Parts: sequence; structure tokens; C-alpha cells
Amino acid sequence: MMPTNPLPSPQNPTFPDPNSIITGCYTPPIDRIRIFSASQWEDFILEWADSLRDKYIKVERCAGAGDMGRDIIAFAQPQNGKEIWDNYQCKKYDHPLRPSDIWVEIGKLVYYTYIGEFSYPRKYFFVSPLGVGTTLINLFHRPEKLRSGLIENWNIHCKEKITLTKSIELDKNLQQYIEKIDFAIIGYINQLNLIKQHASTPYHISRFGGGLPNRPSVSLPPTAPTKVEVTYISKLMEAYEDHLNRQIVKLEDLENEPDLKAHYTDSRIQFYSAESLRSFSRDYLPPGEFQKLQDEIYDGIRDDIRDEYSSGYRRILAVVKTARLLPLSSHALVCRLTSNDRSGICHQLANDKDEVRWVQK
Repeated sequence: MMPTNPLPSPQNPTFPDPNSIITGCYTPPIDRIRIFSASQWEDFILEWADSLRDKYIKVERCAGAGDMGRDIIAFAQPQNGKEIWDNYQCKKYDHPLRPSDIWVEIGKLVYYTYIGEFSYPRKYFFVSPLGVGTTLINLFHRPEKLRSGLIENWNIHCKEKITLTKSIELDKNLQQYIEKIDFAIIGYINQLNLIKQHASTPYHISRFGGGLPNRPSVSLPPTAPTKVEVTYISKLMEAYEDHLNRQIVKLEDLENEPDLKAHYTDSRIQFYSAESLRSFSRDYLPPGEFQKLQDEIYDGIRDDIRDEYSSGYRRILAVVKTARLLPLSSHALVCRLTSNDRSGICHQLANDKDEVRWVQK
């Protein structure tokens, strides 16, 4: 009988926090991108490309079989009337990129710039979830070796693969073109830099988790209301007039109404708190998340707006009280949501929606 050993018990996993009991151990982004499906990689690249907008005047995606060796193309400011652009070629394989993976891509770049389909780029980067292998890295550091490698591999990797409509022969003129263009523009973006750039987008937290950062302190409103406040403040004044049964032309008309004057000050603080949350959401979450929060609060206060009250001011108090008590635990921003934000969103809704009025017509 074959000798055996008892099966050892697995080591107890270490969970860094109680949430890991539900979600499992944290997987770093660099490991996550290595196991992305093709569709997840595609989505990730589109999200990452959003980080390029700060560096370029225009970023576009070439898709489909007719991309001519271009994937994410990013345009810088033209110089002396000359188009300046960089290419980011995104490839997903089950291994780090090898020279055999990229000859046809470089062949397309060479051929289509040779026949004048587009200008030669300033930079040409390869992007891959498993990175670039040592052999290819060495070629990128030695542009002349990369050039000669393309020529040597043309018949195997490029001749029949650049286009399906014809063979592309490496004739004398094309080879002369290859020998004069700059191969030092070709390189790669390693995975750590890729993730770092992705982290600057509002998609990073929803893609990889890790929680929202703390919010910056909310600034106090400016002394004088700004143009963005005109509508909700006019509705506040309308509510105060309804409550006092007299006309309110300017803030000084509330000088002898300390409760209303304090309410006006509080409302502006609340509005700016909600505006701060809007900016925070724009920086760290995908587009539309703050709008979802506004819609959820609006759904929760709509019946209170319709209810009967002795004055518009009483309606505001009731509506804001309801907003502060709404269960919003399913929203991504809930962990950074304050009572002032909830109240301020009511004023944002008054600013944006005609149907949110404190005095019913």
C-alpha cells in the first residue's frame, strides 16, 4: 500500500475587518485586472481612458476590424498646424505580451502611415492586464532591435495579417520607410501605472471597492447669494411671505423675525453642503449617482409637498424633516451623507424643479 500522510487542515484565513466575512479577503486591483473577462477588460479600458482627458484635448476610441492598428487615440494641441496624437493599443492575452503578439500591430502602424491613412503618432503604447514580458521590454528599450525584428518577422506575422483584402509585401520602398521612422516612440504602460491612472477617475471605487474617502470640509456660503441660488431663495421668500402674510422684498425685511432669519441662514448652509456632496460624488463615483440620490429623496418627500399646511414655511419644515428621516441605506453615498446634505437636497430640488414649491398655487 502506498504510504500517505494525513491531510493537513487549512490555515485559518485572517479577515482584516468584519466586512470581509461577507465579501471575502480583499483582492488588490493589480490582481483583479489579471482575471478580468474580455467584457470586464473592455469596460475597464473605457473607464481608464477617461483619465486621459486631462492630458489631451480629445480622446477617441477606434473599434472594430477597421481600426488600422489604433485603439485609444488621444490628440494633443497641434504644433505649427501639425496633428499631434498618441495611440494606446489595448491587448488582452492569457500571458504577458510577447514580441509575436505585437509584430502585426506595429506592422499596421507602419503600413497605414506609409500609405497616408493617418500621420505617424508622437507615442505608441501597449496596454495589457498581464503586462509585458522581459523579451519585449528589452526590445522596447532597444528601438533598433525592434525595427530589425519587425523586418525579420514581416513575412510571418504581417504580410497576410495587416489586412484581409491583400498581401502586404515588404518591398524596397516600404522597407526604406521602416528604416527611417522613429521606433523609440513605441513602449508600454505597466499595470501599476494603469491602475494609478484609473484611480483618478470616478469609476475606480465602484470597480475595485475600498470605500469612499473622507469628504473635505464644507465651505460656508458667500455673504451675498450667487446666481445659482436665485430660484430656491425666491421660493424661500415666497414661503416667508405666506407665513407672515406680508410682502418680503429683501432680507432686511426679516430683521424682526429671528426664526425666519435663522432658517434662511441655515437653508443656505444646507444648500452648499449638498452642493459639496454633488462635487464629491462627481469626483469619486460614476456619473448619475448624485442624481439617483436626489431622485430617491424627491420620491420620499413628494407626498409631504402635496399635503396641506397653514403656510409655505410650515411645508418647508415638514418636508425637510421627512428628508432627514428617509432610509437611504442602499445608496453609495450614504456613508458620507449628513443631515445638512439631506436638507440641502430639498433646496436643490426647489432650485431645479418647478413642482417643488413651498406655496401651492
